[in-house]
Amino acid sequence: MTASTGNALRLTVVVGENDTWHHRPLSSEIVHRAHAAGLAGASVFRGVEGFGASSLIHTARLLSLSEDLPVAVVIVDTAPRVRAFLPHLDGLVTDGLVTVDECEVIRYAGGEDDSGRADGKGKKSP
Repeated sequence: MTASTGNALRLTVVVGENDTWHHRPLSSEIVHRAHAAGLAGASVFRGVEGFGASSLIHTARLLSLSEDLPVAVVIVDTAPRVRAFLPHLDGLVTDGLVTVDECEVIRYAGGEDDSGRADGKGKKSP
């Protein structure tokens, strides 16, 4: 993201945790593609309960239904960068939900040391 604050788009991709792409978790594939595309960041959130188009409720509370819980991949960046990334999802997300909504970035910061890596705590190394 070029500006530290301001208007942005939030891309949310909701899939099942058992969904795969070439034997790799689909959520991980989306994160790696977003990274390769140079997007500002991506996070994966695992749901504890949910249902989708199938109307089957998946929950972590019942052992027999705890398979394939929902996961959400959330990506925030400028509108042009998010829109340019959308074609990367074509053919990748066959079952799931893809949404884009406007948001406002209040703070976007990360610490990096001289090698371009954070110290693990998000702080710059002295």
